[in-house]
Amino acid sequence: MFAALLGPAFATLPAPVRALHAAQGLQRYTGEVRVERGSGVLSRLIAAATHLPPAGAGPLCVKIDASPDHERWTRFIGGRAMPSRLWREGDVLCERLGVATFGFHLEVVNEAIVWRVVRVGVFGVSLPPRWFTGVGAREFADGERYAFDVRAWLPLVGLLVHYTGWLDVRSE
Repeated sequence: MFAALLGPAFATLPAPVRALHAAQGLQRYTGEVRVERGSGVLSRLIAAATHLPPAGAGPLCVKIDASPDHERWTRFIGGRAMPSRLWREGDVLCERLGVATFGFHLEVVNEAIVWRVVRVGVFGVSLPPRWFTGVGAREFADGERYAFDVRAWLPLVGLLVHYTGWLDVRSE
């Protein structure tokens, strides 16, 4: 699915990033993560509704069940599961997290996949994408590891979550 969305640029990505996104079927990856969370009331409510991970640092386990047209990701962070479902609609990668569905435009920039929000829906109601310019992700290689940097910040709410880390994508 990621190769189809990124086209020829997919081949320019570092091996660990390609390996994670080329694998099909059920895969399990382990690594480390560091999570920062917003502390405001609205931030905590939104984080709960979208199953965002708790603050802290430590081990990470990610299970990805991938097929050519959709993927199910379950991230286990701090003793809690953060499930999401991903699928493709044209040139947009859609991800459902709890009550929210995001549409992302993906592009390769400096050997990394950059995720930018192009649409958002909550309970089926479309919200202005300009509210979500502080939401995005970057996937890249850190040596032989797949690495990530995910941030969600909203106007009037502030930081929802910022998590960074790595996964070992070598065959177990």
